[in-house]
Amino acid sequence: MDYAEFQKQVNLSKQDICREVFAQNRTSIRVKKENTVVKNLERIFSATLKISNKKGFQAMSMRDLSRETHLSMGALYSYFSSKEDLLAMLQHQRRTITKRILEECIEKESDPSAKLKAAILTHLYLSEAMQPWFYFSFMEAKTLSKKEQALAVASELFTEKIFAGILKQGQTLGFFAVRDPLLTASVIKAMLQDWYLKRTKHAKRSITVDQYARFVLQFVESFISDTNEAGKNPQLSQMKGTGDERYRPAGNHA
Repeated sequence: MDYAEFQKQVNLSKQDICREVFAQNRTSIRVKKENTVVKNLERIFSATLKISNKKGFQAMSMRDLSRETHLSMGALYSYFSSKEDLLAMLQHQRRTITKRILEECIEKESDPSAKLKAAILTHLYLSEAMQPWFYFSFMEAKTLSKKEQALAVASELFTEKIFAGILKQGQTLGFFAVRDPLLTASVIKAMLQDWYLKRTKHAKRSITVDQYARFVLQFVESFISDTNEAGKNPQLSQMKGTGDERYRPAGNHA
């Protein structure tokens, strides 16, 4: 699966995301016409991410948001009661989407090698499709209330536990060499975060998301795979790029 294939398989349209938000917040959103809500939530979320990723959410004023969305202050407060509610809404939706799509893509696979590959690619491609949202969630975590910070930490640990669980299963079944699964999962998560947090660095090196995906897969598999087992297991050989040009680095980048 490459990024183009992922986009075809996974529906991440802004309209559908905003429709989900409306469904989850019908009682608090005072506007009741769905089409109007979806259209304006899309404007509000896009503007919030744009402004916040430039100068920070706390520095963003409601006047800033009003100017960017072309909605009055009163209209904005029809969708949320405070900036803190808006922040919580954004963070919750990003967590919900990530959890649902990760689980759906992993559940389609049967063996640990395929599951690990699916988990890595899905997380990476999700962060590419929703890069401003992922960047925002990471950078604004420190400004959250204690309750929201706890949810953010739980979300961080959730994805690490997914990777660790797959690694443990793979070790038990003999797919992977015995390594510390929790520490390995933490390193995998850090590599995936580097893609959406250091976007400018990778862009300057002309590295695409598919090239980065190939590198991460090869790097992870070279660490967790028993060399002898890789020859016996077609899944390991495929993930490492043995005989498959799709998993070979595309060019030499500094």
